Amino acid sequence: MLNEEFQKIPSSYLFSDIAKKVGKYQETHPDQQVLRLGIGDVTLPLAPAVVAALHEAVDEQASSETFAGYGPEQGYGFLREAIAEGEYGVIGVSVDPDEIFVGDGAKSDTGNIQELFSVDASVAVADPVYPVYVDSNAMAGRLGEYRDGTWSNLTYLSCTEANGYKPPFPSEHVDLIYLCYPNNPTGTTLTRSELEGWVDYARHNGSIILFDAAYRAFITDDSIPRSIYEIDGAREVALEFGSFSKTAGFTGLRCSWTVVPKELQVEGVSLHAMWNRRQSTKFNGTPYVVQKAATAIYTPEGRVQVQEAIDYYLRNAALIRDALLGSGIEAVGGDNSPYVWFKCPGGMDSWEFFDYLLNNAQIVGTPGVGFGPAGEGQFRLSAFGSFETTSEAVRRLQALLPTLKG
Repeated sequence: MLNEEFQKIPSSYLFSDIAKKVGKYQETHPDQQVLRLGIGDVTLPLAPAVVAALHEAVDEQASSETFAGYGPEQGYGFLREAIAEGEYGVIGVSVDPDEIFVGDGAKSDTGNIQELFSVDASVAVADPVYPVYVDSNAMAGRLGEYRDGTWSNLTYLSCTEANGYKPPFPSEHVDLIYLCYPNNPTGTTLTRSELEGWVDYARHNGSIILFDAAYRAFITDDSIPRSIYEIDGAREVALEFGSFSKTAGFTGLRCSWTVVPKELQVEGVSLHAMWNRRQSTKFNGTPYVVQKAATAIYTPEGRVQVQEAIDYYLRNAALIRDALLGSGIEAVGGDNSPYVWFKCPGGMDSWEFFDYLLNNAQIVGTPGVGFGPAGEGQFRLSAFGSFETTSEAVRRLQALLPTLKG
């Protein structure tokens, strides 16, 4: 009667484990100030232009003349057009608004997209990886058995210090390839030539790339692609996911988008048509007031305000990265990404360092092993705290880390 695949998945979720450990620590140390640089929630309030749009949309809901009930499952035209121009047109990429599907978060979209593919479709992920890609495919029954921290039918593309935390190409054919850039959790990016290599690989091997670009707005280097559709041929082999959560503080409002090009087909079947059918059946659309708020991001004042928030978090990221490097700890990310990734000092494994950092500096980070087997012995710090919290955390790190180097 039950879906047995759920029983194979580890019972606890990475961030739930972290919350339990932190909660227990705070119970026994109520006077200690715990600094959270772990989970990627934002701390700045919504941009004034977004708040104004929310108020306007709520007022519209109070009048029968402007009330909006059920909307189109694909998203309102005004937001799809704004995304097409504001995310793609500005970088010289042509995406038809009809190819954009508005969702309620990239977590939902990347978790649900696997429904378009057969249960025997083979899957590859960069390792370490955002857990949702793996868990959603495990729930669908694609990944085999879970033993000793790995899935028997999942292809792990190990990203290590030796290869610059860049995924190697699969050694065997895979149907689906998940790529996330700027990367969560490592904070690394792909160059244009590296991304071209992945598009070429997919075209020659009949693979589909599921490209998560949730952190695209944090890219400051103009030579780094913000969209996989900047690469010739990508429309034939790739879907792309975007999100307003981190770029505009919508972690509570929930709004995202998925691009499914109309020419993207598998075995002669349109994935655009399939995703449209899936959304029309299982999704009633993102709320009108949220979509109005998201559209405000693309106004002149909205762009300035959102960019100020992004710059704020990037300043935090630079502080963290520089503190690690200054303490002799090799780190990546933090320049075109809000995440900083590094090897645990003192030969500690990921959870040992988590406990050490919590108990000795009252700093909460994210154990790398929670993102996959290649993350063991690694650690992630997030720049989404306040500047004051980040500055204090950096001070504590600078006092603690030199004693652990090695």
